[in-house]
This record gives sequence, structure tokens and C-alpha cells, in this order.
Amino acid sequence: MEEKLPVPPFTLESALQKVQLAEDAWNTRDPGKIALAYTLNSEWRNRSTFINGRSEIVKFLTDKWENELDYKLKKELWAFWNNKIAVRFEYEYHNQDGHWFRAYGNENWEFDENGLMRKRFASINDLPITESNRKL
Repeated sequence: MEEKLPVPPFTLESALQKVQLAEDAWNTRDPGKIALAYTLNSEWRNRSTFINGRSEIVKFLTDKWENELDYKLKKELWAFWNNKIAVRFEYEYHNQDGHWFRAYGNENWEFDENGLMRKRFASINDLPITESNRKL
């Protein structure tokens, strides 16, 4: 059985660790590695896109980073309880035309007993920025 430490129920320390591990993984921009943190049948809502399972996660992230170049992400623990974690985040990227953006959002996560994420619901808004206004 796959296990992704830490596992629920979460404490403050383990929730903070889970958020940092997610941030670190996403900043690799390696869809295959990132997908391993999710259950085989993980359910996502990312903005208005609905995704089911690891193969769709890999495709989604591959497509994402073909358009969101030099992506850099920062996550912050917002709340946690038992097997659920809420985070706020921001990330910056530029598109192929060189225009920069900062995206702000919130995610709600639900984990199985092995610490794999089975649900991820993300609400995200993009803000155009100049390269000189980058923070990350």
C-alpha cells in the first residue's frame, strides 16, 4: 500500500510539513512526481476544470507548465482538521509572450488514511504584473 508521510490525523506540525512538501513538489514542475502524492482516483477541481485520477493530473500539469513558464509557488497553511487541510497560495509565471502574472488562491485538501490526497479543490485568480513587480 502506498503511503505519503505525514498521514492524518494532522497536528499543527504535520499539517505544516504536508503544506511544505506540496510546495516543494509543485516547484519541481515534475508532473509524474507530483501525481504520486494523490490517490489513483483523486478528484480535483482546478478553477473550472474537473480532473479525475493520476493520468489526468499528469496531463493537466504538463499542459499547465507548457503555458505557465518559470512558475514559482508559495503555499501557506490556513487551517486543518483531522484529514483535511486548507491553504492559501500565490504563484508567479509568465506566458510565451513574456507577460507576467501572479495567481492567488485557496485550496481545500482531503487525504486518505495513507496520506495521499484524494480531493483537491482550488479557486484561483490571476493578476497581470510587470516583471519588476515579481515577489517570488
